[in-house]
Amino acid sequence: MHLPAPPAAALALSAQLTRLIAAEIERGGGWLSFARYMELALYAPGLGYYMAGARKLGRDGDFVTAPEISRLFGRTLARQLKQLAGLGLADILEIGAGSGTLAVDLLLELERLGHAPARYWILDLSPDLRDRSRDTLAERAPHLLERVAWLNQLPSAYTGIVIGNEVLDAMPARVFRRDGGAVLELGVTFKSGKFEWAERSQLSPPDVPDPACFPTDGYRSEVQFVARAFVRSLGHVLSRGVALFFDYGFPRHEYYHPQRSGGTLMCHYRHRAHDDPFFLPGLQDITTHVDFSAVAQAGRESQLDLLGYTNQAQFLVNCGITDVLAETPAEDAARYAPQAAQAQKLLSPAEMGELFKVIALGKGVKAPLIGFSSGDRSHTLQAMRTDEC
Repeated sequence: MHLPAPPAAALALSAQLTRLIAAEIERGGGWLSFARYMELALYAPGLGYYMAGARKLGRDGDFVTAPEISRLFGRTLARQLKQLAGLGLADILEIGAGSGTLAVDLLLELERLGHAPARYWILDLSPDLRDRSRDTLAERAPHLLERVAWLNQLPSAYTGIVIGNEVLDAMPARVFRRDGGAVLELGVTFKSGKFEWAERSQLSPPDVPDPACFPTDGYRSEVQFVARAFVRSLGHVLSRGVALFFDYGFPRHEYYHPQRSGGTLMCHYRHRAHDDPFFLPGLQDITTHVDFSAVAQAGRESQLDLLGYTNQAQFLVNCGITDVLAETPAEDAARYAPQAAQAQKLLSPAEMGELFKVIALGKGVKAPLIGFSSGDRSHTLQAMRTDEC
């Protein structure tokens, strides 16, 4: 791969993380589940991608998220949160706030709309990103900083709104491959100083996906047990409220499409996407696309209602992104043109508009959400049996 070489200090951290993972493989008899490898590569204390100090988000990092592309994203999402605030949901809990850009945009816009939240909680496991989000808030919205608090885990009980933007895709996933009428799990081994894929066939329910999930022999894909468990945990602590998750992914019948025979595993390094999760552990992001049918099923298992599912473009249009954009006069080309270009990235099917989806899960909320008032695709999440994969 023709990828930029990292500085020596970063290489040293990656080498240290490699030794840590290799030692765990050795202790496990020479094999490690990919989910555990992904967990260590991303979250090992002081060494994992999200736990070390390198900049991850933005132009100087490895990838850019929707809130960093444009303030239009947060300002438009605020219209949906305003509706929920009117239903008595006064608090917001953001899972994985990253740089803090979305938190700032939401707080400022909700304040402008007369619905500033009573409390804005941020749950982030990364000390580096917690510091960065705190700095962003102190710089751009210092008068609202007192409303913000950081958490290390989900509260035992919570009433309010939950937001997760590109969170589920970064939760560790297991990798499986169909071999005839059976399913093998692909994990990681360490040979000659490098990580390699290695299969394991001794699996037992409930850890084995139904072979029917994988359309053809040799078909390989991921199953996100951790993301499902997280959604179930959220359902148990949510007394009343709505959870909105934005991420790239598909309903199950598209996720396990015959043409997607190599799975969805994707890595991001210096704004380059590739599929080698063993390249410089700790220095690149590792993600999988989201099976939104599985997310909806996990919600149902924890008494959460499916309140809506659509693509990002439809959600933002429903929430009034064109009205937000129109607040800047088109005649003011210096300000309007950049925002119009940003809106194009958020809405275009060739950019983020179609691949990124929005799912809403809730408890004790029956009012139709404005973000799904048109183009709701909730029916597609039940296109296959929900217990197959």
